[in-house]
Amino acid sequence: MDTLQVIILALIQGLTEFLPISSSAHLILPAQLFGWEDQGLSFDVAVHIGSLLAVVIYFRKEIAAMLTAWLASIFKGRHSDDSKLAWWIILATIPAVVMGFITKDLVETHLRGPGVIAITTVIFGLLLWVADRMAKDELTEYQTGWRKALLIGIAQALALIPGTSRSGITMTAALMLGLKREAAARFSFLMSIPVILGAALLMTKDIVSEGHAVDWQALGLGVVLSFIAAYACIYYFLKIISRMGMTPFVIYRVALGVFLCGFIFL
Repeated sequence: MDTLQVIILALIQGLTEFLPISSSAHLILPAQLFGWEDQGLSFDVAVHIGSLLAVVIYFRKEIAAMLTAWLASIFKGRHSDDSKLAWWIILATIPAVVMGFITKDLVETHLRGPGVIAITTVIFGLLLWVADRMAKDELTEYQTGWRKALLIGIAQALALIPGTSRSGITMTAALMLGLKREAAARFSFLMSIPVILGAALLMTKDIVSEGHAVDWQALGLGVVLSFIAAYACIYYFLKIISRMGMTPFVIYRVALGVFLCGFIFL
């Protein structure tokens, strides 16, 4: 990978990991437009680590409070809003883990084509618009409850289909279940931590077992740039989402899906 390719892909990964616009849809664009080869597992791990560091550092106070409260709920039987939120995030992670193991080969073999990504980008973008229009805008993330958390987790499992957008589908489900826009985004971002960590660990295992070559300079640059992009994305998204709503992202998704369809099929 040359430096320009590293910069573009790292910034794309960092920005699109947390915006409801589908990172997989964006990562195929440079390859299609510039004829780039696949960036490889090592680089995928690097940019995911950058995104993971961004969300962990941004929510460091919340994570520390949840971890402390979660341990207190286990060893001391003391339950609080933070411990409940921690348990709900754990519960919401289970469907994606189960579906990941069950459908891994199916997704990698049949659902990673650009045509699928173009179609799902549009369909799930329109679903996000419906959810945003129907949103009751009542609950915070601390009022989610285990039933709603499980339903959001089931929605997250759908993000295994490329083009769906993990953040997009989880925010869609959260809005439909009555969460405020900012609360839906915060819950989605916190849910991303175990998912991104698990994905990075699995990819690392594949790298070690298959003996992939490693370009440490490219990986280091990828981590730094994806971290900066992801942190900025989280910060500004949470600042503006309550006022702006999801419509601009829906319009962008539909336009992107139409562009991909035209690029692929014409």
